[in-house]
Amino acid sequence: MARQLFGTDGIRGVAGEHPLDAPTVHAFGMALGSVARHLSANPEVVIGMDTRESGAWLAAQVAGGLARRGVGVQFAGVVTTPGIACLTRTGPFVAGVVISASHNPYRDNGLKVFGHSGYKLPDPEEHAMEEEIFRLLGNGIDPVSAHLVEDASLDRRYLEYLVSTTSVSLEGMRLVLDCGNGAAYRLGPELFRRVGATVDTMGDSPDGRNINLDCGALHVEGLRKRVVETRADAGVAFDGDADRAIFVSGSGRIVDGDAVLLVAARALRASGRLAGDTVVATVMSNLGLEQALQREGVRLLRTPVGDKYVLEEMVRTGAVLGGEQSGHVIFREHATTGDGLLTALRVFEIVRRSGGSLDDLVADLKVFPQRLENVRVREKKPLEQMPAVASEIRACERLLNGSGRVLVRFSGTEPVIRVMVEAVEPEMVTRVTERIVAAIRRETGAEA
Repeated sequence: MARQLFGTDGIRGVAGEHPLDAPTVHAFGMALGSVARHLSANPEVVIGMDTRESGAWLAAQVAGGLARRGVGVQFAGVVTTPGIACLTRTGPFVAGVVISASHNPYRDNGLKVFGHSGYKLPDPEEHAMEEEIFRLLGNGIDPVSAHLVEDASLDRRYLEYLVSTTSVSLEGMRLVLDCGNGAAYRLGPELFRRVGATVDTMGDSPDGRNINLDCGALHVEGLRKRVVETRADAGVAFDGDADRAIFVSGSGRIVDGDAVLLVAARALRASGRLAGDTVVATVMSNLGLEQALQREGVRLLRTPVGDKYVLEEMVRTGAVLGGEQSGHVIFREHATTGDGLLTALRVFEIVRRSGGSLDDLVADLKVFPQRLENVRVREKKPLEQMPAVASEIRACERLLNGSGRVLVRFSGTEPVIRVMVEAVEPEMVTRVTERIVAAIRRETGAEA
């Protein structure tokens, strides 16, 4: 049976519509409850959510389904995705559920499951849950929501864990945090004040509908302006569920996940903690990163796009550092998933220990011009079934003649085709990108 619910990052959709309608979400809770009952005689599951207005009723439906299987629930309320991964791994929980759609607009939401290991469920377990969900729906379900009471001590435990990972004071550092009106809006400022920094906050007034809206990791223009105007040492922006972080240096330079991987790799290697002198990234990471790491004697391994695939390769090879250009960075010494707050803590810790600035640490990273275009489509028709697009891609690759890269792929979470082009000359990047995007729009009937 083909997978219909779970994508590369759990189940995503528009809240209230299939697959995030009440019966399906309730069946999800029941299916997870069946898994939990096989793992423990008295299983408990922890549930957390971001700030979307649909989060509370979705969480109540998941909890209702779990209750029908006799599974206990602890509710963390608003907490980051990596916070739930941490609580699941360090607490008495057989599983953790995050209600979030990460960087997507507020109308979207999602369901993501972590096992007690702190890792996302492997594909076979997701597939088994999916089959059980469809079986339950086929038999008919009367969804009943559970009454949830937030346990404020849960996100406190996560905060204390983050603080415990550092012994470096950030006293005297002036930081700007853009919390994206998302899950980090309370934890982020508190964390960095706890470790001594002076914190200026943005995107810290969620109303259920403004998550990721012109703020956060996907929209750093406001953060950049604030950092430069206030002469802060640096800034960091988180996405809706705070599993990614994008930085701004004191000069206003955007410091993405690639640059963070370089900064962290150097620091870990200098302390003898970069296992195998290896970093794992995706096919999206810039050639500039690969070349900079090579100069440091560090090997870069590439995976398909998705922090799930990065983590799988890290586990397979024993690597301790990996991530994505988009800001998901995994420090396996401390976490089992990308964690924006942890990443920011590590980066600012490295800056403080260096005695310099974030600008100094990334000064020699020369990036190849790169452009990413998203083309929204009506359906995810396989690329191999679009011969005109495939022909245009081949023609553009011949045009680049080995001096750049073309990557065309579907998003794992949205009905979007992503087109990435990288080349030595900016003009060539623009030319090739526009040719491929135009071919996709002609083939799919997508709007310009």
